[in-house]
Amino acid sequence: MITMADQTLPSQTPPSQTEWADLKEQAVLDAAVALAPEQGWGGDLSLRAGAVTGLSAPETTLLLPHGSRDLAALLSRRCDSAAITALANTDPKSLKIRERIRAGVIARLDAHREYDGAARRCMGFLSLPGNAPLAARLLWEAADVIWRWAGDTATDENHYSKRAILSGVLAAVLATDLASGRDAAIEQLDARLANVMAFEKWKAGVKPSRVVERAAEALGKIRYAR
Repeated sequence: MITMADQTLPSQTPPSQTEWADLKEQAVLDAAVALAPEQGWGGDLSLRAGAVTGLSAPETTLLLPHGSRDLAALLSRRCDSAAITALANTDPKSLKIRERIRAGVIARLDAHREYDGAARRCMGFLSLPGNAPLAARLLWEAADVIWRWAGDTATDENHYSKRAILSGVLAAVLATDLASGRDAAIEQLDARLANVMAFEKWKAGVKPSRVVERAAEALGKIRYAR
């Protein structure tokens, strides 16, 4: 007779502290995404979302010390990841550079649209003047993800100029999508990526220092849209 003591039970290794934190962050983000359309993105969103997942206020503050800013970063990076997942079956080498960037931007746009109500609230929050540096950093990260998928390996000034330009394009396209709809966003994207010569012209005329200003201008259209 085999008893429970005789059986070999599968080992269950508890998640590490880092893994637990990552999983909990995503759970809090899920709660925030559900709450944001009705309750907004700022204020105590992180605390309310944390409470939904069973965290106390001090625990939530320890996990997300910057509150709604941390949640905005988590949502943006989730969309970056989702965009790359959506592009998994697309071989960038089979496309021209501008086609790669178009595909990457559309994938990022699609990922963003999955969180329509929450994304609208989040972008309104990022349009606040005090959040401009964060908005610029997140746009830069998104642009970097797309360029890396597209195969960019530049390490000179082109590395920065490419990301600066694409950050501005992303800001404008995302803002247009939320303010005027998908068709208008794609039309704007296609106009900007009409040909390689036009793209090179933007690259030559845009400096990295303009990223924050352009992002703020585009995001501001959402904040003050009527």
